[in-house]
Amino acid sequence: MNRVLVVTGTDTDVGKTVATAAIAAALGRTGSVAVDKPVQTGVRPGEPGDVEEIARLAGAVAISVGARLKQPMAPVQAARREGAPATLPTLAEHVARITALAALAKDARGADTVLVEGSGGLLVQLDESGRTIADFAHALQQHRALDSRVVVVARAGLGTLNHTELTLEALRARGLAVAGIVIGSWPREPDAIALDNRDHLGALGVPLLGAIPEGAPRSAPETFRREAPGWLPGLVGLENP
Repeated sequence: MNRVLVVTGTDTDVGKTVATAAIAAALGRTGSVAVDKPVQTGVRPGEPGDVEEIARLAGAVAISVGARLKQPMAPVQAARREGAPATLPTLAEHVARITALAALAKDARGADTVLVEGSGGLLVQLDESGRTIADFAHALQQHRALDSRVVVVARAGLGTLNHTELTLEALRARGLAVAGIVIGSWPREPDAIALDNRDHLGALGVPLLGAIPEGAPRSAPETFRREAPGWLPGLVGLENP
């Protein structure tokens, strides 16, 4: 059975891409990892997106993208702006792509983990039918060949407690399994708010997997890969599915 970790955020720009890269680098020590982006927005044809950045930082991983759109907006709004809402994959097409990626990666390199980086937060819509990242995660969890859980990426600063608890509440209401929380950017000199927030996030009933240091994406890739496991000590239990 292949493991799938759906990486979602409490908001936009919380550090999902770097967190996904760090998870990929850490889990890549003991197995192979593939990475998927259901819908990439804010990129023009030929421009690298989030999965390419993850591959750059984490090393050679199999990657896939459901759709690419130029406007830096939520998927449905971006597709409407471009006059192409029909180009957005259906939920069934997203699930089929993940299962195919898992099978392809496993055949090629023995991959055991597929990371899915969502767009924005949990309830961002993926298509004109109103299906969300949460619906996608639920469909993956129902798939008999996949062991699917959600990783929540949160901010360190003011406002994160409410946003994180709302996200966890929405996940629990849908019966979605949560692998843990990652702080997407941990300040070099954390203030009292950040320190207290970290303590609170670690006491919410799900694992606090770790925190990514501020500026980590600017590290040389070899440094990033070497240091990533130390940023995410809570992943130890996930290294061998």
